[in-house]
Amino acid sequence: MHVELPEKRYYGIGEVAKAFDVNTSLIRFWEKEFDILKPKKNAKGNRKFTPEDIKNLKFIYHLVKERGFTLEGAKTHLKEEKKQSLDNFEIINKLEAVKSQLIKLKNNL
Repeated sequence: MHVELPEKRYYGIGEVAKAFDVNTSLIRFWEKEFDILKPKKNAKGNRKFTPEDIKNLKFIYHLVKERGFTLEGAKTHLKEEKKQSLDNFEIINKLEAVKSQLIKLKNNL
């Protein structure tokens, strides 16, 4: 899944949910379930996600939605094999970005 968000320091939960094509309630639920998600909250309680949070959300989305892990399975996978899985996931993301750029170039020809 290739998520396109503008370069910013913080993203609102609505932007994030729209980019991942999920409900905001799912993002809030994942925030409670996974310890690696730590969005900043302002005085009103609005969540602001950093680019690092977005990267972690992409990985969680990949595990749960694309690979079909259960929440418990995704948690244990994150704890046990995080380094190797993240390296593979980052390679896959870079290749998907290159693929999307090539498709854009092809369509422009």
